[in-house]
Amino acid sequence: MANKPRTETRYDVVVIGAGPGGYVCAIRAAQLGLSVALVEQEKALGGTCLNIGCIPSKALLDSSERFAEAHTHAAEHGIAFESISLDLGAMMKRKDKVVRKLTGGLTALMKHNGITVLHGSGAIPEPGLVEVHSAEGESTRIETTHTVLATGSRPSELPFLPFDGRLVVSSTEALAFEEVPERLVVVGAGAIGLELGSVWARLGSSVEVVEMMPQIVPAFDRDAARALQKELTRQGLTFHLETKLAGAESADRHVSLTLEDKQGSERTIEADKVLVAVGRTPRVDGIDLEALDIKRADAGPHLEVDERYRTSARGIYAIGDLVPGPMLAHKAEEEGAALAELLAGKPGHVNYGAIPNVVYTFPELAAVGRSEQELAEDGVRYRSGRFAFSANGRALAMGATGGWVKILAEENTDRVLGAQIIGPGASDLISEVVTVMEFGGSAEDIARTCHAHPTLSEAVREAALSVDGRAIHST
Repeated sequence: MANKPRTETRYDVVVIGAGPGGYVCAIRAAQLGLSVALVEQEKALGGTCLNIGCIPSKALLDSSERFAEAHTHAAEHGIAFESISLDLGAMMKRKDKVVRKLTGGLTALMKHNGITVLHGSGAIPEPGLVEVHSAEGESTRIETTHTVLATGSRPSELPFLPFDGRLVVSSTEALAFEEVPERLVVVGAGAIGLELGSVWARLGSSVEVVEMMPQIVPAFDRDAARALQKELTRQGLTFHLETKLAGAESADRHVSLTLEDKQGSERTIEADKVLVAVGRTPRVDGIDLEALDIKRADAGPHLEVDERYRTSARGIYAIGDLVPGPMLAHKAEEEGAALAELLAGKPGHVNYGAIPNVVYTFPELAAVGRSEQELAEDGVRYRSGRFAFSANGRALAMGATGGWVKILAEENTDRVLGAQIIGPGASDLISEVVTVMEFGGSAEDIARTCHAHPTLSEAVREAALSVDGRAIHST
């Protein structure tokens, strides 16, 4: 028999979910003088991003990139090895160490900001009350003025190919394979599929990617997607575009997949592991949406919120992957901070037109704002400037010359409307364009800004100069 809930103190804000949106919301609210409790059902804070998503995947991407670099490019730098071998166990231990350091840091941040952390699953019996049920069977009831739902999302399954955690896996299991799969099939050519496909291809897997759309990373600029596909194909990945998964049959040690192309022709491929990376679904476990009268957005999986992140239930808010928009950790962080400021009576705002999106393959792909296709569809007159990394001194010195920078500016005002970068350090370089867009700046603002030489960032300036047809280092 469950213990009767004991009522603890009252808090101004109770945040359910300690991922990037939730913990940022909690910290910012505490900074603004509000009393805050943070509820998390897992032992470690940080949510999917820190524990089984962004951070461990980037650790493996970095490790696998170094392994591939040693094999393919070390010799041209005058670095010779007698032999190169992979210690996958050591690589995984390093990944886990990185995760532990960051999650431990979050625990320290909660203490520093005076935030009460309660471990357990959160439920809302009625607006203004939160019940926390611990793994040990204890229940705690909290009174609160504001309840923030920040429970994130989970990998989406295919109805005819459910996860079994062994042969058919999500990103969670693909971050922790005990050995390199000989044949890996990735279903879905979005960021998650391409990043993890890249990791295992570098470590020796034969990787095939199946995508229903006519391009990889469908949300990105068409030219950038093509350029990235070309680079990844060079690295050994095989792509089946405009192809759907028509059937699957699992055996003891492999899966047979039937692919159907746009002409209706079928073929079968075999895999030792199948990574299903077709998107993510909002997670609201334990929250009785119907009883609370919390509405879904357009009858879809996301929750409906207004411009102040209020759901249809009094005093209950939602942010991050639970609400419409890109499912990105930094988008959730921005919403968490903005909501905290609104709850404290201050202005809170997120500029959704200036949220960068990144694919952390090599080369990286980063974008912000609108693509050429979107501008053309809306009839917006614009000018485009482009500069290749093959003409950038630092990229040449690094031996990383694939890719380019493209900047799009409004024809009459020169205001920056978007940018795409494919190349080394794209995830960092895109921030300059994001900053300019936040200030409503122009391509000329970037072009007139002195950039250190030699740096990769000079390619951004040259692309901005190219908008006006006056790039210095290209013909």
